[in-house]
Amino acid sequence: MHIGFKTHYYKELAELEAGNFWFRARNRIILWALQRYSPALKSFLEIGCGTGFVISSISRRFPEVRLLGSEYFEEGLVYARQRVSTAEFEQMDARCIHYESELDVIGAFDVLEHIEEDNVVLQQIYKALKPGGFVFITVPQHPWLWSAADEYACHVRRYAANELHKQVCQAGFEIIRTTSFVSTLLPAMYLSRLLQRNKTDMNMDDLAGLRVNSILNKIFEWFLCFELVLIRVGVFLPVGGSRLLVGLKPAMIKRMRKR
Repeated sequence: MHIGFKTHYYKELAELEAGNFWFRARNRIILWALQRYSPALKSFLEIGCGTGFVISSISRRFPEVRLLGSEYFEEGLVYARQRVSTAEFEQMDARCIHYESELDVIGAFDVLEHIEEDNVVLQQIYKALKPGGFVFITVPQHPWLWSAADEYACHVRRYAANELHKQVCQAGFEIIRTTSFVSTLLPAMYLSRLLQRNKTDMNMDDLAGLRVNSILNKIFEWFLCFELVLIRVGVFLPVGGSRLLVGLKPAMIKRMRKR
């Protein structure tokens, strides 16, 4: 059993997320995907909601939706409740989701890589969704990008696309959309990881360029906004630091014919 995270990260994340290019761009991609694939959702659960940065954006875009957030550590929920007073939050282990065929959408945004038993989490998500419900997932991508930053972030893995696809399909989902993002910044990301490979004195700033020069921050965000334009028109980005996947729980479960 392994869920990797350090509770003192929450305070630093809560202070940095709103101004950081990566978190801002990821929110835009998530909101676009929700609007594109599940615009009529009535209920949404984010597992591993952290400080509530994602769910706060969802609450503004979908004000009528019943919003639920869960987090393994209570420390994160302190910040989440402050950000979104209208959402329902609870401490919960994603390997044991207590809903059953109840929710329209579940989101797991950079969560699965922290959990050894990711297959169990996907099975629990499948169980909790209504038939016809959607799962939205983002994960860090490419094992060859592994560095000390991943270890500091308590990652168990970085995903290869085929590995993630296999896990999602084995849980019972149909993959509706999958694409990389953080593609245009991949060369810079790879160089940064090379420089960090032998680094031992990691800190929070090393995880995703959380504190960068304000001009660079704007430039990086512009690149990721350009990627969203490409994704919106259907371009598939094969490589990138992260991957977005949209999965559907089929409304009709196929049964084996008796012979």
